[in-house]
Amino acid sequence: MATKEALGLIEKLKEKHGPLLFHQSGGCCDGSSPMCFPESDFIIGDSDVLLGKIGEVPFYMNKKQYEYWKHTQLIIDVVEGRGGMFSLEGPEGVRFLTRSKILPS
Repeated sequence: MATKEALGLIEKLKEKHGPLLFHQSGGCCDGSSPMCFPESDFIIGDSDVLLGKIGEVPFYMNKKQYEYWKHTQLIIDVVEGRGGMFSLEGPEGVRFLTRSKILPS
């Protein structure tokens, strides 16, 4: 799931960069934020899980991170400020942010 602001930014980035993908590694620092890359610039590995698509863009997460978040609804949002230095939204003065909400059991 993504906010209206996140979907708008995704469309803007697709126009500039072509096909995209998201990856959330689960590492520290920048790795805890969703990173947006040109689809051809990131190699998906055996330790990555496809969670679905947001704005027609695939969203992958590291398996270990998925184990922590598998009982939550993830909502991709946009906030002001700088995010990961390799993520495409950085020059826009904003960053993607993953919000989570625990799902009822």
